[in-house]
Amino acid sequence: MEKISNQRVWDLDKVFRGGSKSIQFLEHINLLEALVHELEGSVKTFITTLSKNDLVKVVHLVKNIATIQLYLSQANSFVTCLLAENPKDQDAAILRGKVAQKESRFEKELSKVKKILTNTKEDVWESILETEELQEYRFILNEWRENADKNLSEAELNLISDLMVDGYHAWGHFYNNLVSSINVNIQINGKEENLSVGQAINLRSHHNEEVRKEAHYVLESIWKEKEQLFSKILNHIAGFRIQVNNKLGNKNVIEDPLKKNRMKEETLNTMWTVISKYKQPFSNYLKRKAEMLGDSSMKAYNFWAPITKSNQEITFEEAAKLISEYFSQFGIELECFVRKAFYEGWIEAENRPNKSAIPFCAGFPLTGESRVFMTFSGTFLNLLTLVHELGHAFHNHAMKSVNGLNKRYPLSIAETASTFTEMIIFEMAMKKANSKEEKIFILDEKLKRSVMNFMNIHSRFLFEQRFYVERKQGIVSANRLNQLMEESINEAYAGSLEQPSIYSWVWTPHYYITQSPFYNFPYTFGYLFALGIYAKAKEKGKGFEKDYLNLLRDSGSMNVEDLVMKHLGEDITSEEFWEKGMELCVQDAEEFIKLTSS
Repeated sequence: MEKISNQRVWDLDKVFRGGSKSIQFLEHINLLEALVHELEGSVKTFITTLSKNDLVKVVHLVKNIATIQLYLSQANSFVTCLLAENPKDQDAAILRGKVAQKESRFEKELSKVKKILTNTKEDVWESILETEELQEYRFILNEWRENADKNLSEAELNLISDLMVDGYHAWGHFYNNLVSSINVNIQINGKEENLSVGQAINLRSHHNEEVRKEAHYVLESIWKEKEQLFSKILNHIAGFRIQVNNKLGNKNVIEDPLKKNRMKEETLNTMWTVISKYKQPFSNYLKRKAEMLGDSSMKAYNFWAPITKSNQEITFEEAAKLISEYFSQFGIELECFVRKAFYEGWIEAENRPNKSAIPFCAGFPLTGESRVFMTFSGTFLNLLTLVHELGHAFHNHAMKSVNGLNKRYPLSIAETASTFTEMIIFEMAMKKANSKEEKIFILDEKLKRSVMNFMNIHSRFLFEQRFYVERKQGIVSANRLNQLMEESINEAYAGSLEQPSIYSWVWTPHYYITQSPFYNFPYTFGYLFALGIYAKAKEKGKGFEKDYLNLLRDSGSMNVEDLVMKHLGEDITSEEFWEKGMELCVQDAEEFIKLTSS
């Protein structure tokens, strides 16, 4: 069994040697070029529909598409990692452009393939799906056929694809570069520190209220200074998205995210309905915590504040040992996996300026590895962020044995795996707590997660809904964006958060992720779904790990309703399913108030 390594800087050379000047990576791009060129040639051989004589060609075509997706994923992950560790790396920016150009061509051809599938007669289509080599891709192929861009001509599809590279996606990249370039000057213990945005955000859990408060307002002043620029970026991203949706005939901008998450609108609406019923216990928690901090109501800059002295600081080495120890209580495969991640340099956690502010996990499917990126500054919150991203990496690990097209899973399920690993840490930490103070500390951290998912994420969802309604009528001003954000926060938090950041629309990166509109509700779905899975895990003990791995492996080839029914036997369009998870979280809130009142 591998030892735990103290290394805080990842090793990207194991994927491609030489960083942004990697000859090996250029060879990868050349191979990707050859694969895309082959696909373009193959698609030209088809007419507007398929016949039974095309079976052999279709099998080859599908395999080629699956291979290209893997090569693109490998390339995109590498460039993402390079730009995260050094946002000013111009060579990496050039490489991103090269990969984006290949991806644009690939997406054009994939759109053509989907259109051909849509035009194919039903009897021919069924015979294609019965082909032995394609049976395992039945779900994906049907999804392609159903979700094809039926309303667009080939010329329109090509134009949209071209515009996405230097228009749509470019705005998202510009946002990331802009945030990464910002320096934040903050007084800490009488000394001025020059920090990245990520480092400044980490101060929200600092033990000193004055530091938390200053970090909050310094960041707010920066966002206010740059609000016009950020509003332009957001408006352009949304404007492009709305125009494409209009072309596709989508009535609502939420249609595309629901398709990508393989979720019914009925499921989403039921989830939010249940959450809206259960706001009060979490408002009570916020009020009680505020009282413990000497206030009558919760101020935004105090939300992440530690309320006890217990376990406030933790070193990276201690975090690595704890994660390994706690994961071992769930299953041997998870324990071995996380030891490998630490030992083989899969984690970039160094606390330094001039790196990206956004934690993430990047998967490398061709080499069967992942890389986790974050800034570790010694807090329990950092530990949970690390665990969260390692959960994504374990999901990637589970998919190693899954073939081709079935490796891709929706965001809603991705957030389930990451949240599940957080549950393991919370459960074990609670069991090992030696005092009431430690239990209060752990419950507080758990409840922060509940508030984030049931209130903060809800505010993001409400804001995005309302913003898109107004954006259809024209540009939405920065001042109006601030108003929409404030209204959404007040509604989602049921008025229980004081002095909220009206610039949340600026510093929340999810609004600017062009590949994933409405990247908010998947977190809440994943959170509650993970609670249901974890309840099953506690019933079965270590033997559940095999079942859990099977669930993750199915996540790329089923819609979420069928996945939950198959592995948990639950109907997620019913309020009863969501109430089970909510009740567990309500118990945490009640226990917190009980412990802090005695």
